[in-house]
Amino acid sequence: MDKDGGKPKTFVSTFCLALQPQTRSVRVEKQKENEPDATKRTCMRNNTLGVSSATATKEILRRNNHELHTEVTVKASPKNTQISSTSKERCQHSEEKDNVSTADSDIDLLTPVSSCKGPPVEFVDPPEQVEVRVGKQARLHCEFRSSSVPVACCWIYNKTKVVVGGPRMSVRSSETQSDVEISQARPEDTGSYTVVVRNVKGSAQHTVSLGVIDQPAPPASQPVISQLSTESVVLSWTGPSYDGGTAVLGYKVEVRQEEQDGPESWTEAASRCKNTTFHVRSGLEPLGRYRFRVRAYNSAGVSDPSKESECVEMVTKKEEKQEASESFITVTIDTKHEAKDHYDVHEKLGAGKFGQVFRMSHKDTGQEAAGKFYRARSAKERTAARREIELMNKLHHPKLVQCLAAYETSSEMVMVMEYIAGGELFERIVGEDFEHTEPTSARYMQQILEGMQYVHKQNIVHLDLKPENIVCVDTTGTRVKIIDFGLASELEEGKPLLVMHGTPEFVAPEVIGFEPVGLESDVWSIGVICFILLSGESPFQGNNDAETLALVTTAQFEFDEESFEDISDEAKDFISSLLKKDRRCRLSCAEALAHPWMASFSVMERRPTKSLKKGKMKRFLAKRKWKKTGKAVLALQRMANLSYRPDSPGSSSEESGWSQEAEEAIQSLDEQLHSEPRFQQALKDASLPKGATLRLTCLVSGSYPQPEVKWLQDEKPVSASGRVTTEQREDGLCSLVVADLQPSDSGVYACRASNALGEGMCSAKLKVEL
Repeated sequence: MDKDGGKPKTFVSTFCLALQPQTRSVRVEKQKENEPDATKRTCMRNNTLGVSSATATKEILRRNNHELHTEVTVKASPKNTQISSTSKERCQHSEEKDNVSTADSDIDLLTPVSSCKGPPVEFVDPPEQVEVRVGKQARLHCEFRSSSVPVACCWIYNKTKVVVGGPRMSVRSSETQSDVEISQARPEDTGSYTVVVRNVKGSAQHTVSLGVIDQPAPPASQPVISQLSTESVVLSWTGPSYDGGTAVLGYKVEVRQEEQDGPESWTEAASRCKNTTFHVRSGLEPLGRYRFRVRAYNSAGVSDPSKESECVEMVTKKEEKQEASESFITVTIDTKHEAKDHYDVHEKLGAGKFGQVFRMSHKDTGQEAAGKFYRARSAKERTAARREIELMNKLHHPKLVQCLAAYETSSEMVMVMEYIAGGELFERIVGEDFEHTEPTSARYMQQILEGMQYVHKQNIVHLDLKPENIVCVDTTGTRVKIIDFGLASELEEGKPLLVMHGTPEFVAPEVIGFEPVGLESDVWSIGVICFILLSGESPFQGNNDAETLALVTTAQFEFDEESFEDISDEAKDFISSLLKKDRRCRLSCAEALAHPWMASFSVMERRPTKSLKKGKMKRFLAKRKWKKTGKAVLALQRMANLSYRPDSPGSSSEESGWSQEAEEAIQSLDEQLHSEPRFQQALKDASLPKGATLRLTCLVSGSYPQPEVKWLQDEKPVSASGRVTTEQREDGLCSLVVADLQPSDSGVYACRASNALGEGMCSAKLKVEL
């Protein structure tokens, strides 16, 4: 027993020194280090040329009483450099006695004598995302460390389809890496590719997102002209229906002067427009006649041009457009006409679960509008459309989008809304020529609160407040309006409202918990919008919807020191007062308008203010664009199925949701591991004196199931006895130890390993010298 009362530590360390044959003496010393688990052995050797030594230090690192790693270091003295390397002798040492010899020193020095408790498979710096241009070769490469061999791998596309080789695709795997190569990549190759790696001890998986990018599609609509003057005009358009697989970075605006004679000649009016609106201030002449078109661009290239705008003639004198007082209309659904009887329908502006939105213009007045065409095939869908129209008749306020008309026929239902050309507020803020400060942010929040205060006075809850639904009235001013009341509901006393819809980043905790919602649920969303407006970061954004919902449920957030370094404490307190988990503790809209931060923004405006950084806001918008599809509003039934749990070690993908085909492929990996025994390290011949101890070691790896090992001497089984012991470890290291060697022990020793798939054998010759 050792001094700590544990099991005795026994091991054999072998050092090979190249010495001259005239050996005088060998002395082995053991030196204790300061560390209790470190030992040092020194082998000293002298001959006619002098004295030399080699020292080996063995360090045993322990965790939970398990040996994790053994390191053996051999150091030779400078005098050794004069000794011939053609003559080698072995110097042996054991804690029990000094005459133990080892026939295979390489195994002891190179193979760890303790088992590793790490993960069965560990990925080495795997890629998270790969982008490739259309038509180019895509390569998904994952390297990994496996605690044992054999190793089996498979790739699964979007958790449903097993990736196999084909005309354009190849899959190659080894014991340390796996690759998928796709030649002539296509947009349909975009998706998530998960590699599953398995050995006999377990498995791990990692997901790589492949984006096959191309230039974007042209902007979906022709430029719409507004705010016409003598030498300037404002253009608005709709972004492309397909971004090319990567975020649209901006737009190029082109103009052509209308000429009766001569070829068309397009020139660039703006080369790096970041928004879907642009104010053309130069290059236009009074009474000139012009057409405009727009191109979108991303990191892959520039799109084809949009459709041309209608020809516009500049006015003769600049007219100051005075803002007219708001006039509100109470809409009655017209069941005798179709929307097309009164309006011309132009390009599509957007689509959603409800139906589609198109830009429209009144045939008599030319007034622009947005027509919401409902998908109203069933009685339930028609009832929901009528309910929204009735609700909009109760929301007459300058900060809210207004309903102008409504139509219902046997084939369709249409609600005509005012057309707001200023674009989304957040898109406007990141513009190069737009000032973004804390006071301007307070003014936007004031307008949002004023609008929602009016909505709440009507006992209506919006339930889908988010940046996309806060839009600017025009491209030059700072007035905003709240849009999209498609999910709004009217609260009824004594009748709790439970909803199953919302946007994960902005939805309140009570919605996720399927608890009754109230006016305070909108206040939570306003708090999230304010947080992003000031910092460019989302307080509860996770890596996926499930993680985001988990963060919202805890209602815990932090004011990042870097993101909020220029933000006042009053603003932070304002946000904290809105983002309370208990909805009864949140401020109402009226209370928020009276908050010290909101009340002091006019005072702040008179003192110097610092412009807020826009970099994080731009990244936030880029992520939103990437995620913007028809699933912008997620059903909570889907949310309920997403339970957040950390990834398993060595895995960065979800562990559920595999298709049957994928499950079968993963299960088949176990069958692929089956293989016959292989010797990674073989036995070596030895010549030892009588009375010494022989230790033969070999390494059997890459075999599954676990092989049965037998030792033979001259083709006869070796039986265990007082002198002979054998050992077979889980890591494949096999050893035969024969003590007190006798001449009869000479012969050929073989190690035979066999399982159901076959067998392997290695052998070595032993000579016992008298």
